Amino acid sequence: MSEAENRPTNFIRQIIDADLASGKHNSVQTRFPPEPNGFLHIGHAKAICLNFGIAQDYNGLCNLRFDDTNPEKEDIDYVHAIKKDVQWLGFEWAGDIRYSSGYFDELHGFAVELIEKGLAYVCFLNGEETREYRGTLNKPGKNSPYRDTSVEENLALFEKMKNGECQEGECSLRAKIDMSSSFMCLRDPIIYRVRFAHHHQTGDKWCIYPMYDFTHCLSDAIEGITHSICTLEFQDNRRLYDWVIDNVSVPSIPHQYEFSRLNLEYTLMSKRKLNILVEEKLVDGWDDPRMPTIAAFRRRGYTPASLREFAKRIGVTKMENTVEISVLEACIREDLNDNAPRAMAVLEPIKLVIENYPAGKTEALTVKNHPSDESQGTRIVPFSGELYIEAEDFREEANKKYKRLVIDKAVRLRGAYVVTATRCDKDEQGNVTTVYCTYNEDTLGKNPTDGTKPKGVIHWVDVQKSLTATVRLYERLFTVPNPAAETDFHSVMNPESLTVINNARVEPSLANAKAEQAYQFERQGYFCLDNECLDNTSNLVFNRTVGLRDTWAKIAK
Repeated sequence: MSEAENRPTNFIRQIIDADLASGKHNSVQTRFPPEPNGFLHIGHAKAICLNFGIAQDYNGLCNLRFDDTNPEKEDIDYVHAIKKDVQWLGFEWAGDIRYSSGYFDELHGFAVELIEKGLAYVCFLNGEETREYRGTLNKPGKNSPYRDTSVEENLALFEKMKNGECQEGECSLRAKIDMSSSFMCLRDPIIYRVRFAHHHQTGDKWCIYPMYDFTHCLSDAIEGITHSICTLEFQDNRRLYDWVIDNVSVPSIPHQYEFSRLNLEYTLMSKRKLNILVEEKLVDGWDDPRMPTIAAFRRRGYTPASLREFAKRIGVTKMENTVEISVLEACIREDLNDNAPRAMAVLEPIKLVIENYPAGKTEALTVKNHPSDESQGTRIVPFSGELYIEAEDFREEANKKYKRLVIDKAVRLRGAYVVTATRCDKDEQGNVTTVYCTYNEDTLGKNPTDGTKPKGVIHWVDVQKSLTATVRLYERLFTVPNPAAETDFHSVMNPESLTVINNARVEPSLANAKAEQAYQFERQGYFCLDNECLDNTSNLVFNRTVGLRDTWAKIAK
């Protein structure tokens, strides 16, 4: 099968195939055009994979362009974060990064052209009046009293706006289209407004800024974009997109195509609402691992390959739907199951004392880093007569379904010996603090010679050589699948979305862990060192990426 036959197909790719076959286009030029007013979320990851993936598959180019038309809400830190996200996902943009603000001189010229053609006018209606004149979905709008101002006067007024001689909110430049249109976006939309705001790219050069809908299509035209791909909420706006392109002297004719945006269970996909979470300190910033941002997924231990695979699995359609979060979690589990090295960590430690182990003896046991991938090698794990095991891995009595340590029953310590529990100590509240056992020294790497086989395997770490770590267990930020549908999403926030364990114990090899490097903690799940963990010797902090299996459905039920 050829490389082309292996490519995923969708309606956008079918359009591109037809355009190339007909000669409408000789090459493909796409763009990814975020607004730098927040961090990118997983819906943007889908768009990144689509735009850059198409460019790769068709030997075309994809620009990274910041549609930076609103300086009051934009920040250079967002620009840097977005660049990092795109590169982390595995993509490179064509040439230099573009900014719509880099085209402000040309956009101003296009606005003047519309005025000269009698297709734009300076309007002095205030915001409330503009909304009143605009009408409703069931009632046509009515013309502004400034709509028939002469071309000469409009040119002079627009020059005054440009020169800072008008106040914010005093006036705006509007396109002259059709106030009775059934499409609200065509009812003389504002295309320029006055803003005395410092811009992260142009400084204080401008005090008028173009609106997004005016800027976006013209930026596409300036860059020679062949296929301008966006989400369905811009479908009606395509009429304004086309109107602007048809009425000014653009160097190329782009066309807009819409696909359904990503809706993911248990998450909010509105940047405005995500910003509320950050501003109200309901989360620990845009990269809090409970957030659906790319930066948050990276900090939580998701891999670029898993997000690319997720984008591939959910596909590209025009049909609105909500994707189950289990689809995303399956992608990262499959990736990490194959690629994450194993390690041992005890989250709720109790002591295990091997009473017949020689006093003062220590061993350096060689343990596989992956049970089925020998290429990942081995590591050394220290072993002695005093270990830590999980509190939940011991019971004084249990039925046959319990495959862990029980009084007078044998289990294997992962990568080590078979032990049999004999007794335990408890504190005043009745909690087990220490378990005593014996070991069979002939069972390292093999079963007992008497033919018995231990029924379970538990993990452990050495008391003296293990390291203290903080472990963060993350669950879904919301308790309902569609928090956006709630009147107040605050009411459905999950109070148990984060559990912090301060005194976990981990094997000493994890002192060499790299930030965002994934590990499978044996029998616990997948974890990574937090990317804000700067001192691995005294401040180990691990974030849980995902559990070994989906337990949320059972919890929710």
